[in-house]
Amino acid sequence: MKFHKLLVFMMVFSLAVFAKASFAQDDDDDDAEAEEVEMDEDMWQAQMDEYTAKQTDLTNQLNSIGTEIDGLKKTLDEKTQVANNAVSALWAGVGSKSDYDAYKIKFADAEKRVNACKGPEDAADIEKNMWPYLTDAGQMGRMKCLPEFWDRYNTMKKKITECKGKTGDVSGYTVVKGDCLYKIAGMKNIYGNSKLWPAIWEANKNGVVSAPPKVAKTIPNPNLIYPGQVLKIPALTEAQKTEAMKKANSYRSTKKVRKMKTDTGDTMKKDEKKEVKKTEMKKDTTKKK
Repeated sequence: MKFHKLLVFMMVFSLAVFAKASFAQDDDDDDAEAEEVEMDEDMWQAQMDEYTAKQTDLTNQLNSIGTEIDGLKKTLDEKTQVANNAVSALWAGVGSKSDYDAYKIKFADAEKRVNACKGPEDAADIEKNMWPYLTDAGQMGRMKCLPEFWDRYNTMKKKITECKGKTGDVSGYTVVKGDCLYKIAGMKNIYGNSKLWPAIWEANKNGVVSAPPKVAKTIPNPNLIYPGQVLKIPALTEAQKTEAMKKANSYRSTKKVRKMKTDTGDTMKKDEKKEVKKTEMKKDTTKKK
């Protein structure tokens, strides 16, 4: 019984609280309505004037932006026309767009071939079958002059020249009796130029390919090579050939100076011996008298 009474009391209390809250909310609504009703005509007109001014300002900004957009569209149209005219002038001076697309593909193929060039035969094939097109394509051969190709074209041209000067790699040359580096370099199947012997020496002075037992494995002195030594014969570019010839000429000049000093020393010694002999002969003649 006590429990039921408590439950009934709580329900009544809850209803009372809810009714009070509803009444308080109604009072708030009435106050808001009262406030709205209390706005007079002057306040309303002031608020309308404020909104109207804002509307006018926004409209002016919108019109200004529209004018600016129209100006930018006009400028864009003018720039686009200038660009189109420039492109038309470019193709008129160089070639058509289709010519450019074809050239771009063949240029890339030639570039790969040049970068992989292995020697004179390869370079000759590139010059015969690929280079004429790269040089003469487009109006008056101007396709290669486009910024996209010009520097790469000149680089390929230089590489082909270097590749033409290459000598195919020789695994090794076996020295026989009577050989010298000068003679070996002059052989047709090696360099065909005896003055390139320093290149062979540089490649082998710290170690040859192989050598028989008890035969030197290095060549510290270019004048001393031995039968049975297998020498490395490096491939040379034009720049390397020029450098080797400079070294050969320098070595030759140094050798001449040494020989002149030796000959001068020998001559002085001979003259000294002659003077000694003359002195001894005079002494003998004096004694006999």
